Amino acid sequence: MAQTLAEKILASHSDRESVKPGDFVMAKLDLVLGNDITAPVAIKEFRRLGAKKVFDIDKVALICDHFTPNKDILAAEQVKFVREFAREHDITHFYDVGDMGIEHCLIPEKGLAEPGFLIIGADSHTCTYGALGSFATGVGSTDMAAAMAIGKAWFRVPHTQRFNFTGKLKPYVSGKDLIIFTIGKIGVDGARYQAMEFGGEVISALSVEARLTMANMAIEAGAKAGLFAADSKTVEYLKKAGQTVSELYPDQDASYYKIHDFDVSNLEPQVAFPHLPENAKSVREAKGIKVDQVVVGSCTNGRIEDLREAAEVLKGRKVNKNVRMIVIPGTQRIYLQAIEEGLVQTFVEAGAAVSTPTCGPCLGGHMGILASGEVSLSTTNRNFVGRMGHPQSFVYLSGPYVAAASAVAGEIVHPEEVLS
Repeated sequence: MAQTLAEKILASHSDRESVKPGDFVMAKLDLVLGNDITAPVAIKEFRRLGAKKVFDIDKVALICDHFTPNKDILAAEQVKFVREFAREHDITHFYDVGDMGIEHCLIPEKGLAEPGFLIIGADSHTCTYGALGSFATGVGSTDMAAAMAIGKAWFRVPHTQRFNFTGKLKPYVSGKDLIIFTIGKIGVDGARYQAMEFGGEVISALSVEARLTMANMAIEAGAKAGLFAADSKTVEYLKKAGQTVSELYPDQDASYYKIHDFDVSNLEPQVAFPHLPENAKSVREAKGIKVDQVVVGSCTNGRIEDLREAAEVLKGRKVNKNVRMIVIPGTQRIYLQAIEEGLVQTFVEAGAAVSTPTCGPCLGGHMGILASGEVSLSTTNRNFVGRMGHPQSFVYLSGPYVAAASAVAGEIVHPEEVLS
């Protein structure tokens, strides 16, 4: 029976030759992930269940990134609680200040997600690892607790929608633009409890980092997972992380719930207007919107490729005097690489503030909270009401090129207007 990527992975982890949409399976897990917000709840439930040890110390990852470095006493207590649990159970993959990073940047960097893996995490953007050919999905803290104890979880096999992208992308159009465009087409519930499988010549040409950006936002369309075939680029990417893996593809005659074909040759950089990621418009439709703050970073666009794009625009230019610009590398390694490549110097000379890795302002956590009436253009993944601070603030979403250009202009603009 021909299988989609999601079906192949769920079948292999539940000892079945094949599965079909709607089947319920108990599947073995390759990784269980939690952070400084979700892990404390899971740990309390783990103990309430009477569990004495985690199922595998190498397959549980605890990453302190949301309010880390700690923003207040409550955050400090949360991380202390996680830290003590990690020490008690000798968790291999526990990451704290100094060696941590934003979890969905750090996990791929550490080689903890591989083609064919089944991963759950108590964070909705766990779907990021689908870019590496993993079936990865977010769960609640109670599910995380049970998974830490037994290494398994129940799944209902989802239908899969296939998204084929053809053509050749214009300059300054990236993976972020493709996923905002896609969510704009199908809506924030357009793939609810379904898998999104991405392919086509445009996807093949994308870097793995751009694919990670797209998979990261599959949840913004309601998807259970967002998956990419693991091709030669995936193999090479994970080789650098110290892993030796094989390519993984869906079967050619796999059956899909729906197939979307998009020729994106004429696609312009995209901007998602408040207060939903589905409010996608061309950057030219956003021209003239004044911004108070610009953020480049997050689990969506905090990788080295993203920082290079922003620095390309900022090189030799200044951030507008009416704009606060914050740049947040996704991990310590990315931060160091940005220093070595001179990107941090470019940011600082331009007038941007550069932060240690943290989720920070993305969820209205710290280091960039908005006041009433303020407008932010951000490379993050959500722009809900109050997402970045005051409920009467406004968040627009874009890729790094548009974000950096708009920081210079003081208003949302096409990068060409700054670079010409």
